[in-house]
Amino acid sequence: MVILYSLLFIVIIFGIISIIYVYNFNLLQHSKTKLNHAECLIDEALRYRYDILLRADGLLKKEINKNVFKDIEKLKDDNISNFELDRKLMEYVNILKQIKFDNPEIFEEKSFKDVFADDKKALEKLQAAKSYYNKYTSEFNDLVRSFPSNIVARMHRFEVKSFFDGKNMEDTIVDDFKL
Repeated sequence: MVILYSLLFIVIIFGIISIIYVYNFNLLQHSKTKLNHAECLIDEALRYRYDILLRADGLLKKEINKNVFKDIEKLKDDNISNFELDRKLMEYVNILKQIKFDNPEIFEEKSFKDVFADDKKALEKLQAAKSYYNKYTSEFNDLVRSFPSNIVARMHRFEVKSFFDGKNMEDTIVDDFKL
């Protein structure tokens, strides 16, 4: 009889551990899926913004006969992170704004107004996607660090993710966010 109770106790303990494992694994997978979705949204927004800047470059070539965005077409071939791509695209947008400031008469055309309106929409989508990504990065990192999901995370080699800005909150470098 004691053997039967011991066996029943072991089966119950094993069942409880299995339920906890499956629950935490599903939480991690759900959070990882949300992160992947957020990365896709960021990719899509960056691609859209890149296309807008290519369109602006074509319009500028027609209007002022000058290649303003010299290396923009090489960006798609470069092996850079989304964060770096976002930074480079922002540089091009700032150049475009400076050209608009210097030559306000050519930016009165509908095509240029459409470029700025589309860029504003793209920027809003990108900001929302970044916020979404950072929210789920925070949730994922909480799961990777907290008990008992940290055990499941180690078993499946889930690592702490960086936020979109590329800042690693785990290191000792305080000023790694560069403007």
